[in-house]
Amino acid sequence: VVLEKGCYNRKRLLLLKEGVKMVKRVNSRVTMLKVIPQVNERYRKLWDFPDDHQSIGLIACDIEDVMHFALDDASRKARIHVVHVETVYGGADYSWSRFGGEITAVISGPKVEDVRSGLMYIREYIETKCGSYVIDDDESMSYYVDCLPRIGLYNQKRYGLPEETALALLVASPVEWAYGFDKASTASHKPVVEVAQVPSRVNTGGVVLSGTESACRAAVSAFAEAVQYCYANPTSLEPEGGK
Repeated sequence: VVLEKGCYNRKRLLLLKEGVKMVKRVNSRVTMLKVIPQVNERYRKLWDFPDDHQSIGLIACDIEDVMHFALDDASRKARIHVVHVETVYGGADYSWSRFGGEITAVISGPKVEDVRSGLMYIREYIETKCGSYVIDDDESMSYYVDCLPRIGLYNQKRYGLPEETALALLVASPVEWAYGFDKASTASHKPVVEVAQVPSRVNTGGVVLSGTESACRAAVSAFAEAVQYCYANPTSLEPEGGK
């Protein structure tokens, strides 16, 4: 059995389900980032951001799922406000250019230094702290899981939750996602914060769960194992009583 970064928290290796030889993490990458040091009124009409914010930053990456937690991480570390987030229909293959990526975010800050700092934190999270997971050499099935032990201002405002809340993000193709969501819910017994419309713009299913860090990590593990089970047993039903 070969294991290559098959872990939800970047360190701990998950046990592979029977029939799965390898789970490998595929790092995301930033495809474009730019700063506008001094915004004019046209930008203020286009996007709603605080009056005292003078600069904006734009960043795109090649995997939609990583962006929201990366933005949240940056909102804990830099003086930024998340202005706008937009996903490309169909995913990165249908972007307007090879630099367009799958999702674009706009942030603002009081000074250009704040925006630059925010962009660097977003990039660091996207490229070094998360990624999609592919199963076996053919890479014909993938999923995305991540856990935030504490949330930043972005997710506090987005979901109306306190800072000490942990979040789990679980994403896969629609059938595997629905199956994994059931297993994750059973394992964690935690509230659902958000469920993406299935299929999403990039043809996946996704859910955000909230709770304690341990509960969110349990949900992540259960979801990953369920997706692996789907890969190894695509047309088989579980024995009565579940697994």
